Amino acid sequence: MPDPVIRALRLALGTASALGFARFAYGLLLPAMREELGWTLGQAGALNTANGLGYLLGALLTSPVVRRLGTAGAFRWGMVLTAVALAATAITDDFSTLLVIRTVAGLTGAVVFIAGGVIAARTPSAAAIPLYFAGSGLGIVVSGAAIPAMGSHWRTGWIVLGVAAGLAALVSWGAAHTDGDAPTTATGTARVLPQWRTAVAYVLFGAGYITYITFLSAYLADRDASVVQVTLTWTALGAAVGAVPVVWGRPIAHWPGSSALATLLAVLAAGAALALVSPSPAVVLVSAIVYGATFIGVPAAVTALIKRNTPAADWTATLAAFTTLFAAGQTVGPWIAGVLADHTSTGATVAWTAVLCGAGAALTVSRRRPAPRR
Repeated sequence: MPDPVIRALRLALGTASALGFARFAYGLLLPAMREELGWTLGQAGALNTANGLGYLLGALLTSPVVRRLGTAGAFRWGMVLTAVALAATAITDDFSTLLVIRTVAGLTGAVVFIAGGVIAARTPSAAAIPLYFAGSGLGIVVSGAAIPAMGSHWRTGWIVLGVAAGLAALVSWGAAHTDGDAPTTATGTARVLPQWRTAVAYVLFGAGYITYITFLSAYLADRDASVVQVTLTWTALGAAVGAVPVVWGRPIAHWPGSSALATLLAVLAAGAALALVSPSPAVVLVSAIVYGATFIGVPAAVTALIKRNTPAADWTATLAAFTTLFAAGQTVGPWIAGVLADHTSTGATVAWTAVLCGAGAALTVSRRRPAPRR
């Protein structure tokens, strides 16, 4: 296996930690936390909204952090602090304290996500970007295989996630380097307006995709799903993420304009909507597989578009700006969907995902390819 690919796989532990553990695994722990702590769905969504707010703050802070620590330093220390935040989630059941801890986990996760994306974009392998983002699937698989069997012991679940994130930090540490990863005073320019359709679609995606993952376990629990079904569904979703580089790698790298992004969002909307067709385990499993094999391709496609259409000196600033918009969507999405579900049913959360991702696809499908910026 070529060295750049091995390096990309080690870097992929960044998204496994920042997304798979720090963001997505909360959906697995939510039913037990909600039952023991007496939360409404709105409160449950608010905790992921806090994580999204932290993500937003992290996106805003990444550029100055990179200027101070370098891209590699930002990635490495972001990984370490994410692991600490995950383990710290087990120490309290106070809602306000949990909001703060989830905010910190989102902040450090955003720094990891952006810095790692820049390093992957500079890796001399066309597969590096899809592989990097596909790492979140590993985080979902590990979480899905371990957490449901813990039943009501949600504190143990957070400790396990913290340890796993710590190991990920160790393994990825040496892979996080660039040709110019020393601290710098360069700022770069965020190139957002020339790609405004992509930016708006990314906001819609952020508000929609996280809702499906946040409430999937609650959706299954309301339909009396067994531990085996929850474990199988989550593990299948995470394993399907591994197909992203194979299925979407070439379209992301070679399809013109935003064709790949529009297709990804359309498939994502269809996959989410499939769970509404029937609550049967087989249909929900197919929905999860389609979703898993698609959703992480969206940030990979956006990163590829940024790389293609902006000067290299502006990648960090532009990716940080897009991630800020993405994080804004993630911040409001779970809370709004949770409130809607409190007044209807958990099915509303799945419909929310389908509608917003479908809107993003419609917005980008007609987008013309901008002239590359030099």
